[in-house]
Amino acid sequence: MRGPHNIWRLIRTGATFERTGAMKVALEMLDLPPSIRITARILGWPFKWLGLKGDVTQPPMLRAITALGPAYIKFGQLMSTRPDVVGTEMALELKVLQDSLPAFSMELAKAEILKELGQTTDELFTEFSEPVAAASIAQVHHARLRETGQEVAVKVLRPNIERAFRKDVDAFYFAAQTIEFLSPASRRLRPTAVIEHFDSIVKGELDLRIEASAASEFQANTEKDEGFHVPKILWDQSARSVMVLEWAEGIPLGDIEKLQATGYDLSTLGTRIIHMFLRHALRDGFFHADMHQGNLKFALNGDLIALDFGIMGRIDEYTRRAYAEILMGFIRKDYRRVAEVHFEAGYVPADQDVDEFAQALRAVGEPIFGHGASQVSMARLLAHLFDVTERFGMETRTELILLQRTMVVVEGVARTFDPDLNMWSAAKPEVESYIKDNLGPRAMLRDLTKTAMVLSRFGPRLPDIIENLLTQNAKDRAPKPVLKRIQLLKFLTGATLFTAFGYLLSQL
Repeated sequence: MRGPHNIWRLIRTGATFERTGAMKVALEMLDLPPSIRITARILGWPFKWLGLKGDVTQPPMLRAITALGPAYIKFGQLMSTRPDVVGTEMALELKVLQDSLPAFSMELAKAEILKELGQTTDELFTEFSEPVAAASIAQVHHARLRETGQEVAVKVLRPNIERAFRKDVDAFYFAAQTIEFLSPASRRLRPTAVIEHFDSIVKGELDLRIEASAASEFQANTEKDEGFHVPKILWDQSARSVMVLEWAEGIPLGDIEKLQATGYDLSTLGTRIIHMFLRHALRDGFFHADMHQGNLKFALNGDLIALDFGIMGRIDEYTRRAYAEILMGFIRKDYRRVAEVHFEAGYVPADQDVDEFAQALRAVGEPIFGHGASQVSMARLLAHLFDVTERFGMETRTELILLQRTMVVVEGVARTFDPDLNMWSAAKPEVESYIKDNLGPRAMLRDLTKTAMVLSRFGPRLPDIIENLLTQNAKDRAPKPVLKRIQLLKFLTGATLFTAFGYLLSQL
């Protein structure tokens, strides 16, 4: 329920941060003005006693986040990949949230497997280990199939996790709606739509059948990508709350010391991660949207192994092209073209001035180039970009939220291996390759062929479709002269020729 009762949950959040000491840490981390810090502390202090106590053995921020539950843990996981925003010390502290959370009991895991698969772990496996990794939503066991002897990973959802997430998401909905009501200026950011988008993602993550399907599609798309591996799903042993996939041995990307011991150039590894993400996003329009260190491994054969497919992103072909042009525009410092793409895609209202927008984008982009991460404050950069978007009336594009968020995560992961990595330089080869294949004469011919093929499928229905459109137009508007027969004939002839042209192209 998304009613006022959620006020309690929001108060509890602030109270928990105050009680655990995380409020002071968070305010300092965000580098907020003293007036805001003082106000937050004054408002939080009276409700301190209402906050959750958490694990007193943990540092303040970790203590508060784990006490508040899975939705907050997800946010903490994101922040653990952004040392340039939260600081190196805090990022290391939050890294525990990626795959080192307390596990639930073996008895509960075995009971869930029996319920979902109709067989006990002894009937299914010759070996079934204690949890090897535990995250906010599920935990993973190492096992060996009795029937084939194959090593597998068994993922089991936490008990009652869906109910816990539902409570937090409902509170987020209420917060978003309250913000929109109290601050009309915030509506352009569509906070409620943003929460709806993430809500749909969470629902998918809580059904392992959806994750299994996503993993299978991702594996098929990337099967021929050299140096990248996605474990195969074992469908016969997978269900709503249990998923079984082949075991992939490798070094977690969070274990820097072991990675260094392999002798592999870690700066090259960081660049590879960026390349893989952009290749999947631009080429396939389907990408891993939770690429933090806990979901990536490095195999001894040099492969990069992807795990955990609960959050995947999907963007259509037009958006991919617009996104690629925006990236390339920034890379080439062609801010005018970046501005034009924003207008063409409808990201910026048509009544704004394209030259002024280009000038504003230059102020965002120029400080990036020629500097490493240590010299660029990403927090300040994002704040500047927000100011620009607000000035020009840009609305939040929910279809791009995952793409933008994942880019932030991927950049953060890559910079753990190379603090001076330049995102734009690293992205250039993949963006150039995509643009070469998808923009220009060849792409135009391919698009024309696709359009003609669609028309050819509807060829027999074209007269009826056109007649219905004309009839509907006559009903919706005041009476106007009816099209002459010769005009209609010309229209039908043109459609027929266009269809024939498409068919001939498809035969080449």
